[in-house]
Amino acid sequence: MADSTASASPANPAAHSPADRPVYIIGGGPGGLAAAHALRAQGIRAVVLEKSDRVGASWRRHYDRLHLHTTRRLSGLPGLPMPRRFGRWVSRDNVIRYLEKYAEHHELEIVTGVEVSRIDRAPDGTGWLLHATGGRELTGAAIIVATGYNHTPRLPDWPGRDSYTGELLHASDYRNAEPYAGRDILVVGVGNTGAEIAVDLVAGGASRVRLSVRTAPHIVRRSTAGWAAQYTGVLVRRLPVGLVDRLARPLAKLSVPDLAEHGLPRPGTGLYSRVNEGAIPVQDVGLIDAVRKGEVEVVAAVDAFEDGKVVLADGDRVGPDAVIAATGYSRALDGLVGHLDVLDTRGRPLVHGAHTPANAPGLYFQGYTNPISGMFRELAIDAEKIAKAIAKRGAGVVSRLPA
Repeated sequence: MADSTASASPANPAAHSPADRPVYIIGGGPGGLAAAHALRAQGIRAVVLEKSDRVGASWRRHYDRLHLHTTRRLSGLPGLPMPRRFGRWVSRDNVIRYLEKYAEHHELEIVTGVEVSRIDRAPDGTGWLLHATGGRELTGAAIIVATGYNHTPRLPDWPGRDSYTGELLHASDYRNAEPYAGRDILVVGVGNTGAEIAVDLVAGGASRVRLSVRTAPHIVRRSTAGWAAQYTGVLVRRLPVGLVDRLARPLAKLSVPDLAEHGLPRPGTGLYSRVNEGAIPVQDVGLIDAVRKGEVEVVAAVDAFEDGKVVLADGDRVGPDAVIAATGYSRALDGLVGHLDVLDTRGRPLVHGAHTPANAPGLYFQGYTNPISGMFRELAIDAEKIAKAIAKRGAGVVSRLPA
């Protein structure tokens, strides 16, 4: 594995024929690494460009408690299963160890410390030109953008936020509950991150934990009688949305108690409909019990900050010692490819996986969906599909590995 900036010296696109050009992969997370191996398996040279100094950078920033909500068996990337010793639900640290081992095991060509700021079509009309740090200009036969679903922390522009003098941080800056022991904490957002941080704070000794909820989520058991929720997600992945919505309602009533009296009513919108809107169900890792016991208090959405207080949508004002905003991330692709007309109005790729935009052939996007069947599983599947598509389209164009 190449892991230094020295190998990323400025390249002169005109100095290489199209057949000498590798496929460049932007991002050294699981999606980028899986695509790099899948391309190598097709005999195609792939170079991963990672802006940090190590692979798996986004995973290194996650909170300590985090485990995959998908099973180890269905979360391995192509060519290397996750070790059995990691257990069924793999911890954040073991995910990082796995990604490091994956890059080493497959001898992937990775260049660290290089951030790509813009992608343009190559001047000669074949391939793509990457503008990167240090004035580098790199030309690839094809490009796979894999900068990550959780790229840039998103903090809502609440009125009064900038003048708020209390402690306010995004969930990306939360590591563990130790700094919050004995303190009153408001967690904003009830996705999987917010739910898990709230439970972590309770376990870590916070004196009071409130969870601010704008829209009640679907909550599912991570596993029931040994059957992982992911297995169901895989089975229903291709079924009609309306059918899955109807099937999910009675199952939810059987497996998840009604929390309406605690501020979390059952959603009116179907589970799979919400998934297609970008809202993945919350997998229960202790939230249900914590809410029922009153250890986590559900409160209304945050509307504003005013006079050192947090103003909620129902008019209440609260004064927590700290506010942790689990308000999600943006893909932050506009600067990179926004000028190519390949993003929708929400900044998401118009196509992903093995599909390439009609107006930008050879440009691929890996990992910009959050499927019900599991992110790692779908990354692995898409990596092999992308590699096959590039091999089919790029005969005589992409750089081939020595036989």
